Amino acid sequence: MSLPKAELHLHIEGTLEPELAFELAARNCVELPYAATDELRKAYAFEDLQSFLNLYYELMAVLRTERDFEDLANAYLARAAAQGVRHAEIFFDPQAHIARGVGMGTVVEGLWRALGRSVENHGVSTQLIMCFLRDESAESALETLEAAKPYLDRIVGVGLDSAEVGHPPVKFREVYEASAALGLRRVAHAGEEGPPSYIVEALDVLGVERIDHGLRCVESPELVARLVRDRVPLTLCPLSNVRLRTVDVLGDHPLPAMLDAGLLCTVNSDDPAYFGGYAGDNFEAVRVELGLSEERLRELARNSFLASFLEHDEELRARYLAEVDAYEF
Repeated sequence: MSLPKAELHLHIEGTLEPELAFELAARNCVELPYAATDELRKAYAFEDLQSFLNLYYELMAVLRTERDFEDLANAYLARAAAQGVRHAEIFFDPQAHIARGVGMGTVVEGLWRALGRSVENHGVSTQLIMCFLRDESAESALETLEAAKPYLDRIVGVGLDSAEVGHPPVKFREVYEASAALGLRRVAHAGEEGPPSYIVEALDVLGVERIDHGLRCVESPELVARLVRDRVPLTLCPLSNVRLRTVDVLGDHPLPAMLDAGLLCTVNSDDPAYFGGYAGDNFEAVRVELGLSEERLRELARNSFLASFLEHDEELRARYLAEVDAYEF
């Protein structure tokens, strides 16, 4: 679906399609434990978040050079632009690369070779959000923030991702306080597999401005009322929820009820190479499976731009919102 939209929950490493994985493996002399792309795609039948993460980190081994990260980002931007994405706020996981001997500079400079020309080459404005891995230590997160300081002119904010259960937001209080002091925007995954209390902690302890996923907020009427009152955006990922068994089938997804409750929901692709669809595919899926009207879809698209970190360019935000209003289904 080409409805103009912003993508606010997208892990660039999660856009690594099997074909590109094999291409980069050959370029960098990395041996993958799969004979061909078809065999690799069959491995994308996940039981839960952890089974996905195991493959996700395994395939990162093919990303070695600035050129690799540039190619990865350009491939995503081309696909996203074709599906109506006009603005993308892109997550990356530096700890997963640093642990493999790939430095922060290689990752950021490589991504920026694509993102720095994204408007010119793809018609997509971009921002970069550095995520901390919550299943790593709080000390590792602080070291990562320190390593990122030379590149903060290219990083707009910080996030928190990876295995959620057993790693509450409070664990990262110090690094979020340090990030806030540096003027970085703050988001965090919460309420995907973790309980509603993780969402509350992310708001109260980490001071986040958006909740990534936030699906389980529906279990707490008090929390829903707070999120509605404070207009806290939720970056939902419907196809991801189905693929990771958070929701059994897309027809059971609570998105319509969440919109009816007044929550500021957005629809995003998360890790589209693994979860069966990019941003436009997610919009089309919720249209078909949840019966969302054209005006509901337009609301989701408007929400995505309202929730984006475009305060530095309100004229651009207004232009994108005008594109949404003018779109003909």
